[in-house]
Amino acid sequence: MKEYKTISKVAGPLIFVEKTEPVGFGELVTITLPDGSVKRGQVLDTSKDIVVVQVFEGTRGIDSSSTVRFTGDIVRLPCSKDMLGRVLSGSGDPIDGGPKIVPEERREIIGAAINPYARQYPREFIQTGISAIDGMNTLVRGQKLPIFSGSGLPHNDIALQIARQAKVRGEGEEFAVIFAAMGITHEEAYQFMKEFERTGALERAVVFLNLADDPAIERILTPRMALTAAEFLAYEYDLHVLVILTDMTNYCEALREMSAAREEVPGRRGYPGYMYTDLATIYERAGRIRGRKGTITQMPILTMPGDDITHPIPDLTGYITEGQIVLSRELHAKGIYPPIDVLPSLSRLMKEGIGEGMTRDDHVQWNDQMYAAYAEGVDLRGLVAIVGEEALSERDRRYLRFADEFEKRFIQQGKYEDRDIEYTLDLGWELLALLPESELTKIERKYIEKYHPAYRKKKGEGKAEAAEAEAAA
Repeated sequence: MKEYKTISKVAGPLIFVEKTEPVGFGELVTITLPDGSVKRGQVLDTSKDIVVVQVFEGTRGIDSSSTVRFTGDIVRLPCSKDMLGRVLSGSGDPIDGGPKIVPEERREIIGAAINPYARQYPREFIQTGISAIDGMNTLVRGQKLPIFSGSGLPHNDIALQIARQAKVRGEGEEFAVIFAAMGITHEEAYQFMKEFERTGALERAVVFLNLADDPAIERILTPRMALTAAEFLAYEYDLHVLVILTDMTNYCEALREMSAAREEVPGRRGYPGYMYTDLATIYERAGRIRGRKGTITQMPILTMPGDDITHPIPDLTGYITEGQIVLSRELHAKGIYPPIDVLPSLSRLMKEGIGEGMTRDDHVQWNDQMYAAYAEGVDLRGLVAIVGEEALSERDRRYLRFADEFEKRFIQQGKYEDRDIEYTLDLGWELLALLPESELTKIERKYIEKYHPAYRKKKGEGKAEAAEAEAAA
């Protein structure tokens, strides 16, 4: 091991060390302070004479008399199937009071994007139990589908609900959730832990918690720790893994802090010019690999600063991922949960995971009709604000009512309400029944006769209608 007492500069979370022998990028470092305490770090950059070290625990107390030791190793996560049911810190240490994880393998956390040649196209439906996602913006295995939120919106509640309810359909399919929270408060961390334990969701989950007062550099490690755990469970134990990362905005802020400390030339809004590449190293670790049964699906969550969807963080995320789910402040103000705005939301791989044999044979055309009807109803609200509802035709009033009922009955659901896809589709058909059959131009006649409530009543109540009738009784 190489030891140096040549610290030339301390800047924020970074120290600059003069060196004479080659040092590897990403190499682990231990820093011994004058009082004997030890801090850990990692090589961030290296040149001929100077190496830049990012210190995990902060640089307080480090001075020129501190000793820097380069270990020759890199950051690794101890991986084991025993990780399931555990709560870990952002750097992978247990914080749930349980024993240390006995590793089956110690994996490098700096993983690589999946080779495009080895990728298998994302398919197969993942049921989240949330109608606005399952029905209108379906998540499929191997997809990267982010949630674009804003400050004060309930994205954490939605993340917890998805973590609790997400499942793959089919017998013998093992499913796990990796939940990584970055830059959260102690109160939020307590809420997450309590919720996972109370609902029993922790049994099939691995939780990584990086708190707001933890070092910024740990925030850089957290998503990579989570994805390393996901890769181990998916490719060693054939699990279907859903990775939820919240909040990627906090991650990008830590990236900007590190860049400023290194005195790099800033890019858009002060973020480093390499942020696109850095985010891609995280997002591109999701997918399906030929010959492997396990899959990794990602749902990164980010809060858009100032609700600006053109901000660099959502903008770059949108380029890399396959769609987005957008939360609406307007729906939230109406008291609707989850406030998912289906009009700007998009799941680019949705068509690959729905239809006969995956969800239901009517799903594709049902989705097109629901989207078109809601979009028309929302447009008519603008007209009502100008001319008043009395000036509308009977047809327009039906679409206006459809939009209202769509938000109140379809989008809105309880935080603990787990709807299966059949319930979601039947509920949509009940809303489409508010429109004349002649308006259902995007759906083939055979599906109308098979699923429209007017025809199903002759055969017995639909699933959603029966459930509502039972609840009313």
